[in-house]
Amino acid sequence: MVKRLISTTTSEVLAMNGAELKQSIKASEGRTVLSENVVLTPPQDGITYSEVAAAFGADLILLNGMDVLNPIILGLYPGENDLSTAKPRHDGESIHRLQKLVGRPIGVNLEPVDPNADMAETRLVIPEGRMASEKTLTEVQRLGFNFVCLTGNPGTGVTNAQIAANIKVAKKVFKGLIIAGKMHGAGVNEPVVSVEATQSFLDAGADVILVPAVGTVPGLDDDEIKKIVKLAHANGALVMSTIGTSQEGSGASYIESVAIRNKIDGVDIQHIGDAGWGVVPPTETIYPLSKAIRGTRHAIARMARSINR
Repeated sequence: MVKRLISTTTSEVLAMNGAELKQSIKASEGRTVLSENVVLTPPQDGITYSEVAAAFGADLILLNGMDVLNPIILGLYPGENDLSTAKPRHDGESIHRLQKLVGRPIGVNLEPVDPNADMAETRLVIPEGRMASEKTLTEVQRLGFNFVCLTGNPGTGVTNAQIAANIKVAKKVFKGLIIAGKMHGAGVNEPVVSVEATQSFLDAGADVILVPAVGTVPGLDDDEIKKIVKLAHANGALVMSTIGTSQEGSGASYIESVAIRNKIDGVDIQHIGDAGWGVVPPTETIYPLSKAIRGTRHAIARMARSINR
């Protein structure tokens, strides 16, 4: 039996394995916040953007743009504030250091790029260390991440079929939580959300199904999300709604509206992406999201709880 995530201390949550983290999120009953940030943008005042997001109430931290074969997090070490001074650490030291600094589970995006995808826009070529494969997923396990998110940034050519294929690989080599799905089209000519794709993710072994938040992708409505939520929950999985369309910077009233609407639809985790500032969600929107889905009491408790407990 594990404690619900919204009430855990640092020592409790960082001791959890993937199955325990999943149960802890489920026990929080739709009150979990995940914040995404870019790792290669020079920090302000020598503070990582993960620390900023945690300070404003994020329960889970997701690293974007990270090359796991060349692992660098700017601002994590003194004097390493740009690529000319930072050095990769292949022993997992950087991930463990970040976990201790923020007191939160740390995850990373890997992109299941399909070289044969029918592209709706020009393909963006990304390094091997950002693409999902047995090699990179094995490295994610070795570096000590708590969860992995199999999804696609704009224009990278990630397909639902390739996501499903990489979930199977992840189940073999990674012991943490596996999140999978699309926040937007990723440049590919296929539906962002479908029951068929969701079922393929569930059959492959995904722990959390990722969907765009209602109010982000044109034409995606509450009924569609509710179908995915019911399907995922019936198969023992959780659902994470995502704001990944630059609307992270649309202001507190928008964020609050999206938060309540998606909570009504039954999602377990609410994600806020990095595109508001292009680095990390604006701090003035992380807190309203947190407060909207769990109230002032739990929002402030998450912000105030010591990372040394």
